[in-house]
Amino acid sequence: MERTHLFDLMGALKLHGMKAAFDEIMATAVKRQHEPQRVVGDLLTAEVSEKQARSIRYQLTIAKLPLAKDLDDFQLCSGVGV
Repeated sequence: MERTHLFDLMGALKLHGMKAAFDEIMATAVKRQHEPQRVVGDLLTAEVSEKQARSIRYQLTIAKLPLAKDLDDFQLCSGVGV
């Protein structure tokens, strides 16, 4: 099956993590002669990892936490009443 067709199918199934990791996983699999089960497992692991990361990003967005600050962002007191 052609790579473009595989990418179309992954896109239709919303397997964005698998799609992003595909080239790297396949290159490693060919180089190290991984078995098909290993390749499929690696692709599925990449998909699960991407979905977890996306879920965390979404949860942080809806939590509306204040922006992280550096020490440079804090203003020093003028010394009065300190």
